[in-house]
Amino acid sequence: MANVKQKLLFRNKDVSTVNSSDGTFRSLEKPGRPNRQKEKVNGLKDKAQGLGKSLNDSLEGDIRDFLINEAELHTYDDLTKVNPVTPSTVLKCLQARYSAKVFYTHAGCTLVALNPFQPIPHLYSLDVMKEYHSAPQPQEFKPHIFIVAEEAYRNVQGQVEPINQSLVVSGESGAGKTWTSRCLMKYYATVATSSQKCQDTVQKIERRVLDSNPVMEAFGNACTLRNSNSSRFGKYIQLQLSGSQLLVGASVHTYLLEKTRVAFQAPNERNFHIFYQMMKGATENQRLEWMLPLEQDFAWLPHAEKTLEEDCFQETVDAMINLGIDEGKRAQIFRILAGLLQLGNVDFSPASEEAQPCDLDGHSKGFLQKTAALLQVPLDELQSCLTVRTLRAGKQNVLKPCSQLECGVRRDCLAKAIYAQLFDWLVTFINNSMCADTSIWCNFIGLLDVYGFECFLLNNLEQLCINYANEKLQQHFVAHYLQAQQEEYVTEGLQWSFIRYQDNQGCLDLIEGSPSSIFSLLNEECRLNRASDAKQFRVRLEKELSDNANFSWDKFSKDPHFTVAHYAGKVSYQIEGMMEKNKDPVPPELISVLQKSQDSLLHSLFADGDRESEGSRGHSKVITVVSKFKNSLESLMKILHSTTPHYTRCIKPNPDCRPLTFKKEEVIAQLEACGIVETINISAAGFPIRIPYSSFLQRYGLITNNRPAAQMNRENSLEMSDQAVLGCAVEDVLNVVLKRHSTLSPDDNNNMVHCGRTKVFLTHSLLEMLEEHRNRARSQKAFSIQCCWRRYQQRQRNLRTQAATRIQAGVRSWRVRRKIKKWHKAASVIQTKWRRWRAWMDALAEAELDDAEDFMEEESSVLPKLDPLLRERGSVQLSSIQEPVMVRSWPIGLAIASAPSITVSLTASGFQRIMSMMACLKIPFRHGEYKVETNQFDQGVASIRAQPRGSIKMHLQRSPLLYADRHPVHNTDVVTGFNQILLERT
Repeated sequence: MANVKQKLLFRNKDVSTVNSSDGTFRSLEKPGRPNRQKEKVNGLKDKAQGLGKSLNDSLEGDIRDFLINEAELHTYDDLTKVNPVTPSTVLKCLQARYSAKVFYTHAGCTLVALNPFQPIPHLYSLDVMKEYHSAPQPQEFKPHIFIVAEEAYRNVQGQVEPINQSLVVSGESGAGKTWTSRCLMKYYATVATSSQKCQDTVQKIERRVLDSNPVMEAFGNACTLRNSNSSRFGKYIQLQLSGSQLLVGASVHTYLLEKTRVAFQAPNERNFHIFYQMMKGATENQRLEWMLPLEQDFAWLPHAEKTLEEDCFQETVDAMINLGIDEGKRAQIFRILAGLLQLGNVDFSPASEEAQPCDLDGHSKGFLQKTAALLQVPLDELQSCLTVRTLRAGKQNVLKPCSQLECGVRRDCLAKAIYAQLFDWLVTFINNSMCADTSIWCNFIGLLDVYGFECFLLNNLEQLCINYANEKLQQHFVAHYLQAQQEEYVTEGLQWSFIRYQDNQGCLDLIEGSPSSIFSLLNEECRLNRASDAKQFRVRLEKELSDNANFSWDKFSKDPHFTVAHYAGKVSYQIEGMMEKNKDPVPPELISVLQKSQDSLLHSLFADGDRESEGSRGHSKVITVVSKFKNSLESLMKILHSTTPHYTRCIKPNPDCRPLTFKKEEVIAQLEACGIVETINISAAGFPIRIPYSSFLQRYGLITNNRPAAQMNRENSLEMSDQAVLGCAVEDVLNVVLKRHSTLSPDDNNNMVHCGRTKVFLTHSLLEMLEEHRNRARSQKAFSIQCCWRRYQQRQRNLRTQAATRIQAGVRSWRVRRKIKKWHKAASVIQTKWRRWRAWMDALAEAELDDAEDFMEEESSVLPKLDPLLRERGSVQLSSIQEPVMVRSWPIGLAIASAPSITVSLTASGFQRIMSMMACLKIPFRHGEYKVETNQFDQGVASIRAQPRGSIKMHLQRSPLLYADRHPVHNTDVVTGFNQILLERT
């Protein structure tokens, strides 16, 4: 399948493949093929046009033969699931997902992002961020840029020794790299600041990290033919994390600002956004201060009538305020920018005499005066340094008037130097405002956003450097994912059919190689103290580099140029002006004038200009643009090689930036240029998951209970160097997993797993099976741990319950014993009183009975007979008794016991005495079926035992009833104590 794919691909490209000495495959142009770059204005249309027929003719047959249900293509969230993987099937899948408004798709280890060219706020909301961040397995969600961000963040969190992460966002201009980087920064600023510790500091860092974006975009982005918000510089943002993975700071590294855009804008392109923001967002007072009248036109501000979403001046000002740029500094920055706009309107006319400097055009004097006023430099010296140059002849300086062309070059050089220094000052200020101390942060997550591959009608040094950077990134991608995977299979002893891929090492040797390359020859030409000659330089390039297959030229072209075959296509570069741009000289007269500025900010930007200019005079010390860019790019590549990269490939669906418009030719050219097809093939056909034996046993050894696995889990170390023992343990684990899936054939087992010399190579399906068995084993062991823990807790509860029961029983027994002692004491007192009282009452009763008998005998002859009714009731009417009879208190209880059938008449004197007696007896006047009648007016007392004599005396205070309530039971509705004893006995 790989051979068939390559045959179709290379047939469409009209190139043949050869096997180089190093075993890689490179593309060679067929001789006599005309230069197709002239047919393409905005990119890679020449290549896309050649591929258009293949998509509609030969490859469409493969699609019809393979795809059964094209309606389900949009459900494939990973392009590795499309089998077989061909450019046409991948293209169909992406088109189906794009039509369904699904813009992210996995491609093995890479995320493919299609630019929708319209805002989709719900796709990047705060709820979506929290959903991906809190998910146990974010990979199970739909493909999203937040999955890549969360994977990198968890890689830092989940390792004992965290490894720095890098997120490489690549793609051509307009594919959405800047937006993707902005989303990544917002995601980390949200999820990495969730702690409540030092919340004010965290929010401050988060705010500054986010606010650095609009400032950097305002001063470094511009509207181009292919993108309305194209980054005209490369940046690498390091998000600094603490030991607890909290965002504590950030830093920005920039690469190759396209400062020539300040003084030169290609047709239908604009200057940097900040100039248009000032013109459209400034207030009347600010316009007066900056000398920018509303009706004024500026030569360096083309297409000012065009309004873009990026023309938001207030947003930039707010971001500068949040970054800590005070009002004074902001005023200085905007005055300098306004001075550059005024400087762009200064034009020169030839001098009347040859020895005289050039004159200024009609209105140019006014613009130059405004420039000098805004920059706060002397007007005469400013005009002199623009029109007269100083030549050093020995120890003397010679003044020489500049030609009209040279005056324009010096004017542009002044503007570029000021803007570049101002941009660097902003980057430094941003870093100082949000960069954390090295003692606070320990690791970082890097976001790389660089310009995409560029190919215009006219390409010069800027495009050469940009495409060189993309070549380096492509090589890093190839080395890290494609070549490294294949070489690892060979090292581990796997039988693997190699997939051919584009090796761009030959192109890199052409650009930066040694001893002869484009960069080396260009630097050598710039170090020579002679005038630049484009034709002579082309001849030298042809002589030195003609042996390189990636170098060519058009012999019939009149303009000096050369063509480089990049990995994404051929690009023709114009030589005219390339040496001057590489030298990037800043005349010392210009620096001297700027150092005399009364503006403190502008003066500080060029405070070290003397030393730089002195160093530039020595030929051996000249640092060219190419050399500085190469050094900065090499430092960037070192950082990338030391981190774990995560790639996101941004794809531009159509060249016109129309929403939801998918152009097959445009997309297929980008897929092949960025190596997506090769990536998918390797990821799908091979084993995408590779785990060392030790790590495998540490994670999956618990599935079996063999000794090596248990030992690895206990020690958690890599001291066991016997790979054979580890290999046997790994095979035992795999056998247990595969045996439980009896439906798999031996061939399926071989296609799902392979044990190398030191690593296990797995497919996604087997990894899912391993995770399933691991979760099951962990659940069982967790259940055992829970049982032991619950048993331990139950035992502890039982012990605590028993202890509490013993304590309660002891307390209760002590309280009962104390109460019983009281009861015994009370009973003893009652018994003693009762016995004493009983003996005394018995004695009194006997005495009364004797007295009654004697009284009855004496009065029997005198008293009349009693009424029979009273006799039946046991009552005696005592109205005829003359003398009072003494009645003791003990018969009263007996009388109460027989209350229903006995009427008792009592005689007492005084109401209070009657009431006190009733209260002592605790009976009402009417209660139940018995009645107590008082005999206030009738004398006499009735008794069931005898007829009393004498007065009535109640000895209640000496009665045993005082001890009748000693019983511990308190119940008011029962008769207790001594009353109960009396009632029972009667």
